[in-house]
Amino acid sequence: MKAFLILEDGTVFEGIQIGADREVVSEIVFNTSMAGYLEVLTDPSYAGQAVCMTYPLIGNYGVCKDDMESKKPWPDGFIVRELSRNFSNFRADFSIQQFLEENNVPGIAGIDTRALTKLLREKGTMNGMITTDAHYKLDEVLPKLKAYTTGKVVEKVTCKEKYEIKGSSDLSENGAISGRARFVPTDYEAGKRERKPSLVKALNGAGMQVALLDFGMKDNIAYSLKIRGCNVSVYPATTPASEIITANPDGIMLSNGPGDPKECAAIIEEIKKLYNTEIPIFAICLGHQLMALATGADTYKMKYGHRGGNHPVKDLATGRVYISSQNHGYVVDMDRLDPGVATPAFVNVNDGTNEGLNYTGKNIFTVQFHPEACCGPQDSGFLFDRFIDMMKDAKAEVTR
Repeated sequence: MKAFLILEDGTVFEGIQIGADREVVSEIVFNTSMAGYLEVLTDPSYAGQAVCMTYPLIGNYGVCKDDMESKKPWPDGFIVRELSRNFSNFRADFSIQQFLEENNVPGIAGIDTRALTKLLREKGTMNGMITTDAHYKLDEVLPKLKAYTTGKVVEKVTCKEKYEIKGSSDLSENGAISGRARFVPTDYEAGKRERKPSLVKALNGAGMQVALLDFGMKDNIAYSLKIRGCNVSVYPATTPASEIITANPDGIMLSNGPGDPKECAAIIEEIKKLYNTEIPIFAICLGHQLMALATGADTYKMKYGHRGGNHPVKDLATGRVYISSQNHGYVVDMDRLDPGVATPAFVNVNDGTNEGLNYTGKNIFTVQFHPEACCGPQDSGFLFDRFIDMMKDAKAEVTR
C-alpha cells in the first residue's frame, strides 16, 4: 500500500506503508545510528516524535526482546529507506514489521531518507504526517502540522508507581541481566548465553541505595547501577521531593526523557528542593536540563538536535574525547549559566554545545549524553562509577 510523508513546509515523500495502518501527525527527527534500531524504538525519549533512521537497511537482525529499553516502542512513527523482509539472528524473537504492527506504530519505507535528513538539517526539525490517504489535501493538512506540539509527554512515559530493583550481590547473578550492553558473550552451550561483566567495576556500589526519578528512563540506566551492586528505587516523575528526601537514599539519579524541559514546571520546583539537600545527584539528558533550569540556567531548542551513537564529547578536565550515544533536541544555554552555580564539564566537539555540568560546592554532576549507551558506545560508562564514588565519599563524611 502506498504511504505519504507530508512535512509542514509542503514537501511530500511517497513510499510504502509499514507497521500499523493508521495516520499520525508528529515531530519528525532523524537518528544516525548504524545499529540499535530496537533500542531507538523503545527509548521513551522519542515519545511525541516520528524517527527517521539514516542507515538504509533496517530490520535485518529482527527484534530481540532482551534488547528493549522499555516495555514498548514510543515513537509515533517510523521512517526507513528499506525495511528488511527477512531477518537473520539466532537471538531474534520476531520481525520488526510484526513488532510495529502489534504495537500500533505506523511507518513508511521506500523514501529517500538521505534527502529527508538533509532537508531537516537545512530547515530544522519539522512536524509531519504519515498517511495512506492518497486523496490528502495540502491546504487541510498543513495547518494541522503547524499546530502540532509534543506537549507534556513526561507524564505519558513515566512509571505509574514506585518499584524496586535489587542490586547484584555476586557475579553469579550476571545471567539475570541478559541482553544488557554492559555484558559480553563468552560462551554458548546448548543455546544458553553465558555472560560476564565487561567495562564496569562490578559490585563497586554494593549496598548503596539510589533513588531514580523516571522521566522516561531507559532500562539500562537502572541496570548500570544494578550490576554495580546498587539497590535502585524507581520513582514516578511527579513524586514530591519530600518523599525522596524522607527515604534518605545514598544518591539520586535524574533520568532521560522526552519533550521540552520547560514544560516540566512542577517537576523543576521539586528538583530545586533536591538540589538544596546534601544528597549526591547524577543526571542524564532531560535530567541534566531540568537541573539546569532548577538552578537558574536556561535551555533552548536546537535546529535539529543530536540523535545517534557517534557524537564526540570532550571532557574539559582531562582533554580526553569520548564517543557518545545521544538523543535530545534541547540544550542548556551556556550564555545563561552562572559559574557560581555550575561550570561546564563536557562540550560537544562538533558544534560546541554543552554536554555536561559540575555544580559548584555540591555533590552534583550532570551530562547531556547517555553513558549507559544502548544503542551506542560504552566509552563513558565510568561516570556511573564516579557517581558511586561520590556517594561513598558523602556517606563517609557523614559518619566522621
